[in-house]
Amino acid sequence: MAKKNEETKNDPDHDKEDGNNNNQNEQRPHDQNETTDDEDHQDSPENQNDSDDDVDFESVIQGEEELITPYVEMNRKKKKALLEFRCRVEDSILGNYLLGKPNQYLSRTEILKQKEILREITLWGVPLLPSKGDEGTDIVLLKFLRARDFKVHEAFQMLRRTLEWRKVYKTDGILEEELCPDVGKVLCLNSRDREGRPLCYSVYGAFRDREVYKRAFGSEEKCDDFLRWRIQCMEKGIKELEFKNGGVDSTLQISDFKNSPWPLMKELRSVSKKAMVLFQENYPELIHKIIVINAPLWYYVVHMLRSRFLTHNSKRKFVFTRATKVTQTLLKYIAAESLPIQYGGLNRENDDEFSPLDEASELKIKGNSTAYIEFPVSEAGFTMVWDLSVVGWDVSYKEEFIPDDEGSYKILLQNQKRMGDNVRNSFYISEPGKVLITIDNGTFKKKRVLYRFKARPCTVPMYIFLKKQ
Repeated sequence: MAKKNEETKNDPDHDKEDGNNNNQNEQRPHDQNETTDDEDHQDSPENQNDSDDDVDFESVIQGEEELITPYVEMNRKKKKALLEFRCRVEDSILGNYLLGKPNQYLSRTEILKQKEILREITLWGVPLLPSKGDEGTDIVLLKFLRARDFKVHEAFQMLRRTLEWRKVYKTDGILEEELCPDVGKVLCLNSRDREGRPLCYSVYGAFRDREVYKRAFGSEEKCDDFLRWRIQCMEKGIKELEFKNGGVDSTLQISDFKNSPWPLMKELRSVSKKAMVLFQENYPELIHKIIVINAPLWYYVVHMLRSRFLTHNSKRKFVFTRATKVTQTLLKYIAAESLPIQYGGLNRENDDEFSPLDEASELKIKGNSTAYIEFPVSEAGFTMVWDLSVVGWDVSYKEEFIPDDEGSYKILLQNQKRMGDNVRNSFYISEPGKVLITIDNGTFKKKRVLYRFKARPCTVPMYIFLKKQ
């Protein structure tokens, strides 16, 4: 086997073939439910069968070796492409032709001034001149390389077009502009995902209101403003990124089509198509995933038609989920304390009790079983506050306070009730005890309970004060 590997390593035709295979492996789209190679080859009872002969074993080992070699080769080629890209960007900046050939009628003083300005050029706040030594430069350049499958010339042309577009579109000052004040609820930045990426929600159901839609798309000028507003939102998300080693350098976007009258909105469809093309051409690899939820059947047809305008890398960023799996899918990317309550999470707008820093716990309940959650309080004078959500709902729950003193009475806070929404409740603790929540799962499916609680000091409620009088 060592001899065979040495022969293939020295064979230039073999290297070329491996490089091609590598690109194919890199470009292959991954489904959100697709398992990795490691998961597929875990030791299952079938794989542990001792009757496997030596020939099968040899073929498996050989296959692993052939995968390892191209992987190393792929990394080397990527590093070489990055080095070549760095040199080309450096030369174009120092040679004053990154943004095109300079005007030949300019004076020497004006040309030198242009060169000094170009040396300070930045993209998304990151210097583009590699010799400045900023760690974010390579991260930005790699985004353009990945978007063009590490073809240096194409990545360089994409970078030039992006810089030219930003100059013409005047994106550097777009954050100070007041655009589309009436449609703020359509799109918002809200918290972060499990990896720290900024979350951007697009809620198209708001356009069911004809007045809102008319204010946004009532004329061609308003359509242009809405497109510019969409670019502005993207720039706001970029401001939250960190272009450094180990930093978060992409966003996660959620598109919600619940109650959306999309088929009747040709102006919105047109603007959305333009925005998608602009994002693809001028914001490479800045969107980690686009999770499409509550999408009706017609949307998939529209998406298939739009896919003709998307690159392979852009297509694989889309994640589609059925209405019954929305919460389950979003929780893969977003923690419960950061997921809004309308999607089954615990994050409430303008919440005075909890914040995304208050982490949630999780409890799994088997089918046809009962689970208990306890919130103990060792002393009186506190108000216990709790949040509760169940993925998939379809359970019943009961809340009660049980004092530590056996001579005291239990207090029923919430009688047995069918759970169909998030629960937020509180109770003033007048003596040591615990809040007990009983959850009955009468279905055959396993349920996930998301909850958190805290005890906060407070003044004595008025009814208790009057009772003591």
